[in-house]
Amino acid sequence: MLKIAVVDTMFARGDMGKIAIETLEKTAKENGWGIEIVRKTVPGVKDIPVALLQLLEQGCSAGIVLGMPGSAPVDKQCAHEASLGIQQVQLMARKTVLEVFVHEDEAKSDEELASIMRNRASKHALNLLWLLFAPHELEKRAGSGERQGKVNAKQVKL
Repeated sequence: MLKIAVVDTMFARGDMGKIAIETLEKTAKENGWGIEIVRKTVPGVKDIPVALLQLLEQGCSAGIVLGMPGSAPVDKQCAHEASLGIQQVQLMARKTVLEVFVHEDEAKSDEELASIMRNRASKHALNLLWLLFAPHELEKRAGSGERQGKVNAKQVKL
C-alpha cells in the first residue's frame, strides 16, 4: 500500500483537495491499487513546501499539491516562489509530486473557474496514480497535447 500526500490551501476558492482525493480513492478502488491518503491543509501556497516535506518524510511515496494564487502581481510572484519550493522538496525527497495550481485569473466567470479547478484536480490525481501504478497510460498519451483544466492542444504530427 502506497501512502499519498495531498496538500491543499484555505486560500483556494474551492476544495480542490476533496476533488483530488475522490478521484484518487475511486480510481484506486476500481483498479485494485492499494493507497492511503494523508491530507494536510495549509493557509496559502507558500506554506505548501514545508507541509509537503513533512508528509514525504513521514512515509508518503508521492504527492499532489493544490493551490490557487490570486491575480495580483505579488500573488504570481508568491506562486512562483512556492513552485520553486515544491520542486526543491521533490529533489530533496527524491519523490514525485504533481503541482496543481489554478490561477484566479484563468477564468472569466466563477463557473469557468470551478470547471477548471475540478478538471485540473481530478486529471492530475489520475496522472499521479498512472505515474505510480500504470506508467504505460502516460506513455500512450505522449505528445498528444492533453491538458488539465482546459481544452487539449492540437497535436502536431511529426
